[in-house]
Amino acid sequence: MNFDLQQIISAFIAVFVIIDILGSIPIIMGIKEKNDDIKPLRVCLISFAIFILFLYGGEGILRLFKVDFQSFAVAGSLIIFVYAVEMVLDIEIFKNKGPEGSTSIVPLAFPLVAGPASFTTILSIRAEYAIENILIAIIMNLIFVYIVLRMTEKIEKLIGKGGIYIMRKFFGIILLAIAMKLFMGNIGSLL
Repeated sequence: MNFDLQQIISAFIAVFVIIDILGSIPIIMGIKEKNDDIKPLRVCLISFAIFILFLYGGEGILRLFKVDFQSFAVAGSLIIFVYAVEMVLDIEIFKNKGPEGSTSIVPLAFPLVAGPASFTTILSIRAEYAIENILIAIIMNLIFVYIVLRMTEKIEKLIGKGGIYIMRKFFGIILLAIAMKLFMGNIGSLL
């Protein structure tokens, strides 16, 4: 086992920022206002299954398309960069719109928690981090998601809309730095 606290923290922050569960509180509140039943444990278990499938099967998917990790990490860093720009500049480039269905699965488990941006992030950081450290970071994030889903109203009252807004900006800047690190760390092997 190759446990590295620095990798765990860095992977946790990257996935945390992409999931942006605190920034999603208004979406969660909107779902609850429609009297849709949110099952936090179900959301987390389904999200975990999706993450594991992509964490371990993502390499096979890349091989199928003859893409190496470094190329995917560079492409992923560009996607992460765009998400960070969205957060910092308050613009919307990507749309999270899924088909109608159970709110515990769509839109919460997928694409809100385990969606294209988090897949890209996981495969991108996998090019640099040990898989066990990424797995721990995913589990830590899902524990946090569970807590937020259970306590959405209390968190919104405690932090306030302004606090959530400030956190979103702060983590957007962190995400920009992570995107740059991924890009610079992998672009050299492609040139």
